[in-house]
Amino acid sequence: MEDCLYPQDLIVRFPNSDLVTCPKTKQSRIVFNVGNNKYRLVCGYLFTAKECVLFVKFVGTHSAYDRIDVCSINTFK
Repeated sequence: MEDCLYPQDLIVRFPNSDLVTCPKTKQSRIVFNVGNNKYRLVCGYLFTAKECVLFVKFVGTHSAYDRIDVCSINTFK
C-alpha cells in the first residue's frame, strides 16, 4: 500500500475504521466497519519500510464483535 507508514495512515485512508490501543500490551489493532456497519474486521498489523502487513484476527457480525475482547481475540490461530 503506497504511502502507508503508520496505523494513522490506514485510518485516514479508510474512514470507516478505528484504531484500538490495548492497555495491557500497548499494542494496537485496527477495526474496520464493513458492509454499512453490519460486519467487523479486526486486524493486527506490522509496518516495515516497504510494506504494511495486516493480520486478520476476527471477522464477524456487529453483534458477534460486541461479545469479543478486541485485544485478545485471535480466531485464526
